[in-house]
Amino acid sequence: MPFDVQDLSGTFSVGDIAISLSLSFVLSVLIGWVYRFTHRNISYSQSYVQTLVILGMLIALIMLVVGSNIARAFALVGALSVVRFRNAIKETRDVGFIFLVMGVGMAAGTRFYTLAIVAAVAISLVILVMYRFNWFASNIQRQVVKVQVPPDGDYVAHIQDVLIAHTSEFELVSIESIRGGALTELMYTVRLRKGHEPGQLISALGERTGGQRVTVLTGYDQTDL
Repeated sequence: MPFDVQDLSGTFSVGDIAISLSLSFVLSVLIGWVYRFTHRNISYSQSYVQTLVILGMLIALIMLVVGSNIARAFALVGALSVVRFRNAIKETRDVGFIFLVMGVGMAAGTRFYTLAIVAAVAISLVILVMYRFNWFASNIQRQVVKVQVPPDGDYVAHIQDVLIAHTSEFELVSIESIRGGALTELMYTVRLRKGHEPGQLISALGERTGGQRVTVLTGYDQTDL
C-alpha cells in the first residue's frame, strides 16, 4: 500500500517565517523592556522577562503551524493540555503581560503584521502613561500588625487599647494558634495616626504583650510578601 508524503510547507513561505518570528521577537523585546521599566516590586525576575520573549515567538510559530486548519488546532490543544505550570504569578499585571505577548505573537503568526505593531506600541504606551502618572494609586497607607500573645489572659482588649491610641482605624483580620498552642497570633490591618511612627506602635504593643513578638509590615500592598 503506497504512502504519500504531503508537503504542507506551501501554506507559508520562508519569508513569512522570517517576518513572523523576527517581528514577534522585536515586539516581545519591546514589551519586555516596558515591563522592566515599569516594574515596582522587589521580586523582579529576569527569567520571567526572557520567557515573555520566548512565548511571543513560540505563539507566532504555533499560529504558522495551525494556520486555518481546524484539525491541527484541536490536535495542538490536546498536546498542550498535558503541560502543567506550577509557578505562582506574584502580580496580576504579570498575567497581563503574558496575554499581551500572546496576542502580539498570534497577530504576527497569522500575518497581521500591522495589527501586531500597532497593538504592541499602543498598549505599551498606555502602560507607560499609567506608570508615569501613577494612575489609580490609593492615598491611604495601611500597615499589617502581627502580635503574638499567650493564649490565656485578656490580651486582646489591651492590644485594642493601644491600637485606638496610635491608629485612626484598625480591623482584626485573623486569629491563629501557633507553636503547638503555646501562643496566639493576632493579625490586624491598621492606619497609623499622623505623627505616629511604626516604632512607637511596636514599643507600646510590646509593653502589653509580655515581651512577645510584635511585627509591623509597612507598604505590604506595594511589595511582594
